[in-house]
Amino acid sequence: MSTASASDSERGTPPDVPEWASPALEAVLGRVAVTRSEVGDRFPLFADPGSGRWTTTGRGSWTGGFWAGLLWLRARYTQDGADREAAVRITGRLTAWVDADTATRGLIFWYGTALADTDEAAALRVRAARACRDAYDAGLGLVPWGAAFGGPRLLARVDGVPGMVPLLASVDPQAAGAHLRSHFELCLRESSLCWCWRYERPVGWVPCEDPPSGWSRGRAWLLLAVADAAHRLGTDDLTEAISHLAAEHTVPSADAAHPDGPLDTSAAAITAVALLKLGRRDQAVALLDELVHTHVTHDGRLLNGCYDLAARTATRHELVWGDFFLTYGLAALTGLVDPHAA
Repeated sequence: MSTASASDSERGTPPDVPEWASPALEAVLGRVAVTRSEVGDRFPLFADPGSGRWTTTGRGSWTGGFWAGLLWLRARYTQDGADREAAVRITGRLTAWVDADTATRGLIFWYGTALADTDEAAALRVRAARACRDAYDAGLGLVPWGAAFGGPRLLARVDGVPGMVPLLASVDPQAAGAHLRSHFELCLRESSLCWCWRYERPVGWVPCEDPPSGWSRGRAWLLLAVADAAHRLGTDDLTEAISHLAAEHTVPSADAAHPDGPLDTSAAAITAVALLKLGRRDQAVALLDELVHTHVTHDGRLLNGCYDLAARTATRHELVWGDFFLTYGLAALTGLVDPHAA
C-alpha cells in the first residue's frame, strides 16, 4: 500500500508490537481514504460486505463522531495536510448536535474531537460537555437518553454511557461518576443483564426488552465506559464487576440467545480498546489478532459487524464504529496514540 506515513522509529513504536499490527493499521487507514472518496461530505454508516459500498447519512446520526475520529487517526498517521483538512471539516459538521436531546452526544463529541489537535475542536468539545451537563437530571442521577431519535425521553440505555463519561468528567466529575454508576446499577440489577430502562412515575425504573439481554454491544459499551472512568474518576468499587464484564475475549454473537446467528465484530473491537485502557494488553492483543486475521479483508474492511439483528439491518457488514475501534486499538498498540487519548 502506498500510504505515506511517519516511520515506526519516528513514532516510537513499542518493541513488543506484534508483527501483524503495523500492516493491519496501514490497511485499515487506507480504507479510510477510500471511504472518504466514496462518501464525500456525507457520513458512512455501514458498508455491504460484498461490494464495500457504504450506506450513508447526511448529518451523521449517533455515529458521526466515529467518522471524524477515523479521519483524525488517518491525519495523525500520514501527517498529510489534505487528510487533516478533511478531519477538520467533518468535525465542524458535528456542531449541529450540540443541543440535540440525546445521550449519544457522548459518542458523537468525545470520539469526534478527542483525537483532534485544533482549538476549534477543543472548544466544540467544551460546548458539548457543558450542554450534556445541563441535561443532567440530578434526581435520576444521569443524563437521560433523550427524545432526539423518537420514543420515550426518560430512558437509561447502556449506549448512552461510553463517551459521555469522559465528556462529562471534563466539566463535572461528580455528574460523570453518577451517570456511570446509575447505569451500571441498572444494567446489572436483573438476574440477566438489562441494557435499557424506562422511568415511569411513580413506579420508577422499568426494564425494557429492547435491546435484549444477550445484545453483544451491551457488555462492550459498559466495559468501555468503566475503562474510561477508571482512568479519570477511579473505579475501585467496580473492580469485581470489571472482571465479570471483561471475561469474554472472543468475537461474540450479535445476540447470545442466537449463538448460530451473525457475529458482531464491532463489539469485539470496542472490547479490545477497553481492555487496552484497563492495562489488559495480552487479552486485547489476542482479540485484535482474531479480528485482523479472521475478519479484516486485504483492503482493510472489518466485516461481520451487526448493526441491528432484530430489524435484520446490516447483519454481516462493515460498520463505521467497528472500523473506528479496530483502528484506534491498532493505533494504540503500535504507539500512534495513547490508549487513553480517546
